[in-house]
Amino acid sequence: MRFAHSFATAAAVAAFSALVTAAPAQAQTRGTIDGAVEENIFDGDHITIGAGVLYNPSYDGSDDYVVTPIPLIQGKLAGIEITPRAGGIALDFVPDPDDAKVTFSLGPVASYSANRKNQIEDPVVRSAGKLKAAIELGVSAGVTIDRLFHQYDSLSFAVDTKWDVNGAHGGMVVSPGVTYVTPLNRATLVTIGVSTKYVDDDYADYYFSVSPEQSAASGLPLYRADGGFESVGVNVFGGYDLNGNILDGGFAIFVLGSYSRMLGDAKETPYTSVRGSANQWVAGAGLGYTF
Repeated sequence: MRFAHSFATAAAVAAFSALVTAAPAQAQTRGTIDGAVEENIFDGDHITIGAGVLYNPSYDGSDDYVVTPIPLIQGKLAGIEITPRAGGIALDFVPDPDDAKVTFSLGPVASYSANRKNQIEDPVVRSAGKLKAAIELGVSAGVTIDRLFHQYDSLSFAVDTKWDVNGAHGGMVVSPGVTYVTPLNRATLVTIGVSTKYVDDDYADYYFSVSPEQSAASGLPLYRADGGFESVGVNVFGGYDLNGNILDGGFAIFVLGSYSRMLGDAKETPYTSVRGSANQWVAGAGLGYTF
């Protein structure tokens, strides 16, 4: 299985994360959306597992698209929040009161990135050579403001800072984002998110430079990439609990879409400007189960 790796894919997974994370928070503080008070599965330990498929670019900056399976897990065990990431997971060790209007998160984050390792559809880019997968470890931090415009919505600000520890790009990635979550009724939640991605020189050189050897093998012009903002994007997401009550767990379905735009040297590299596209789209759907 090839884990999703592109920025657009990361934004899409973040949208799912926002849904499954927001549901417990809203349930714990305010009961049900229609005003009834009842026990709910999110009062204690719980786990949401899910799986879906994404239709996403075959590499960052590609204009070829592939189908990517995505496993997802979210929940709370022994007071530790578990939140999905693209190809990885984040933990939150900060305890917050159930009725707090402002909550905080802080903990480790880890992810696996297979950008230009597998499923390179473009033959020219493929001839430049496959890249080593990155294993990125770091810190995730965030703040959520509850009950922003009405009794049931929330606005979250979060940032992940990670470093490759697998000898791939060997650099640093910073991914900040803002997500707004609101329910439409007792069973349905929607999210809108805006995110960006900043990379250092090592990351940019590994993924976006064209070395003399790569140029000779592929025919692409030489290019030297520097760090900076790699991309910016927006995602939308909808989730629906299949029995009409988000508080009792069980099955839920989700659909999502995202658009991101490559920036700076990530846009100008021949991998994008000659063989790909700065416009990156993702669509997806899946199923989750909470217990």
